[in-house]
Amino acid sequence: MYRVKAVAGALDVSVNTIYRAIESGELAALKLGTGKGTLRISGEALNAYVEKCSQAAYEAFVTGNESAIEAADNTQGAQVGEVA
Repeated sequence: MYRVKAVAGALDVSVNTIYRAIESGELAALKLGTGKGTLRISGEALNAYVEKCSQAAYEAFVTGNESAIEAADNTQGAQVGEVA
């Protein structure tokens, strides 16, 4: 299980980018605790997110079609875990 800050650092993106991915359902996260709680991201969820982003970027590069990225975003709707 990874903290949001650790995932952001590993992917070289901002913490806000990771929170947006979680809120949109692109990246599965578990909320631990009550109230505000804390978010944790499993290794499996992180691998799936990176693979999806890589595939979308590759397809956009090869085909020159930016809509491949949008299509990948729409296929990630059913993730396991509770999102804050």
